[in-house]
Amino acid sequence: MPSDTTPAPLTIDHKPHAAFFRQSGWMMIASIFGGFMSLGVHVLNKWITEEGGYGDFVVMVMVITCLPTIPLQMVFAQQSAATLAQNRERQLSGMIRRGWLWTFLLWLVAFVFLLIFRERIVVGWHLGSSAILFVDIGTILASIWLPLFSGVIQGRQDFFWFGWALILGGIVRLVTAAVLVIGFHAGGTGMLAGALAGVGCSGAIVIWRTRDLWSSKPEPFNSKELLSEIAPLILAFGVCQFLFSSDTMFAKAHFSPESMNHYGAAGTLARALLWLVMPLAAVMFPKLVHSNTKGEKTNLLTIVIGGTAVLAIVGAIGLCVVGPTVVRIIFKGDISETTALLPWYAIAMIPLALANVMVNDLMARKQFKAVPFMVLIAIGYGFTQPYMINHYPGRMTIVLQTLGVFTMLLFLVCAWFTWGPKAQSPGMEVKSSKSKV
Repeated sequence: MPSDTTPAPLTIDHKPHAAFFRQSGWMMIASIFGGFMSLGVHVLNKWITEEGGYGDFVVMVMVITCLPTIPLQMVFAQQSAATLAQNRERQLSGMIRRGWLWTFLLWLVAFVFLLIFRERIVVGWHLGSSAILFVDIGTILASIWLPLFSGVIQGRQDFFWFGWALILGGIVRLVTAAVLVIGFHAGGTGMLAGALAGVGCSGAIVIWRTRDLWSSKPEPFNSKELLSEIAPLILAFGVCQFLFSSDTMFAKAHFSPESMNHYGAAGTLARALLWLVMPLAAVMFPKLVHSNTKGEKTNLLTIVIGGTAVLAIVGAIGLCVVGPTVVRIIFKGDISETTALLPWYAIAMIPLALANVMVNDLMARKQFKAVPFMVLIAIGYGFTQPYMINHYPGRMTIVLQTLGVFTMLLFLVCAWFTWGPKAQSPGMEVKSSKSKV
């Protein structure tokens, strides 16, 4: 892995077996370290005095998490891997520049929307003030640009600096939040400002590492053909992200600030399960795109799905066993409500983690027939979740039980299209050459 300041190589490792385990191992280390830094920010809730301040922070983070950042990253990862495999770097430059411009314009619309409706949002979400909204909108811009360039660096398989971006961003996030919360008593707004600083640091790193691509002279590309390729990716990964993050926003409007503190604490720990196993899929995706573009065969999915299953199940069991101790150390006050939610959260995350791997595989092989069914699941979830919350008022576990049902449905749909009788990808039969990992 490169360690100097020269641009990362555009080709993949010639020893794919060793490269995968080395790169995925490094990305897991980086994700775990960055995750601990992010978790450390939540410890600062003990220094927040205003009622519901921590809950406000959690909801603002979930607003950011609900952005289509994962689809955006995977689109640029797929396009980067495919265009680099075909030596179309200048077309990639045009895609990056156009994506950079359009994301800014969309953010500008959101900013204007916030200026107009900020008071209604404050009242509807029971926020302490509108200040946290303006910090959040700045974090949103950084959070949109980060996945765009993270996708490029992922697609070119420059995982060394991808990992360092996660680590350094996590450090900056924790230090900034600690200074603002402890030193200046900035509360939930200070915690969110730390997130802005951390995401901005990570974004600066990946933008700099991909400068040779986006700064080169662009060439025109077929926009209609590109849209037909990326639309299914946006929908598929958008479904995964919607199920991953939207439950907090559904719950926020129906539960008290104190209850949301407990819910947010349980969600922070449970979602760490997915962040633990996501690096495996992140490393796998560009390799599968490259293999599919070249018409090569690979057994990488089998390795990744097995590793993800083991890590997710063991992690869920560990969370249920040691979770109460961790909650007692990190969060203040009565923890009984938080610990009661942990098993349900963990159960809901396991099928989602496995489905995420299969979605990466299906999209890398351009198997888009699963996408309409995935969208139907997301729509069903969007209508069912508020109905269940209203039908069983006061029961926070019903939110997670509903989430668990729909993540399992997503897993079953993805499994059918991955291993069902018509799951074979025609593109994988183009060549007889094999590249087993």
